[in-house]
Amino acid sequence: MVMRVRAVRGEEWERVRELRLASLRDEAAPVAFLETYERASAQPDSFWQARAEGAASGTDVRQFVAETDDGVWAGSVVVLVEKAGEVSVLGDEIPSGSAQLVAVYVRPEYRGRGVLAELFEAAQGWARSVEGVERVRLFVHEENGRARAAYAKCGFELTGESVPVSGAAEVGSGARELEMVAGRSQG
Repeated sequence: MVMRVRAVRGEEWERVRELRLASLRDEAAPVAFLETYERASAQPDSFWQARAEGAASGTDVRQFVAETDDGVWAGSVVVLVEKAGEVSVLGDEIPSGSAQLVAVYVRPEYRGRGVLAELFEAAQGWARSVEGVERVRLFVHEENGRARAAYAKCGFELTGESVPVSGAAEVGSGARELEMVAGRSQG
């Protein structure tokens, strides 16, 4: 299987939408994403067009896709640049310039084939080229052992830091998102 990883292009908004909706149908979606299929599928085309354009040309966000030689998008990751002192999308204060990997998804038929590692390599390469980024991190739901193991295999290490899952306080779950940081040998 030939695979290339590249940034999305703004005109690919329909493919961006399709892959996001596929990720939200995955069996791990409830512990992997902070969005539901119902909410995402109700968004108008203009939302997806703006999302794709921003992820293609933004200076603080970039989306990468792994594309097979026959044009299938096997997976994706979004990189959000975080400036020191700001509050992240998960509500924690950012201590130093970071890049956060979010919306990580690999289609089931491509898992275990190195796609995630290739996505992370491209995402980290871009993130570390952004001025002020000192580290690359991600968060993983404490109950998502499969993802945590895959991230560790790609060089991410638990930091011991965590944040409440978005909306967990309202439902009284007490669930946490665990922070993982790319090891010093990465990127």
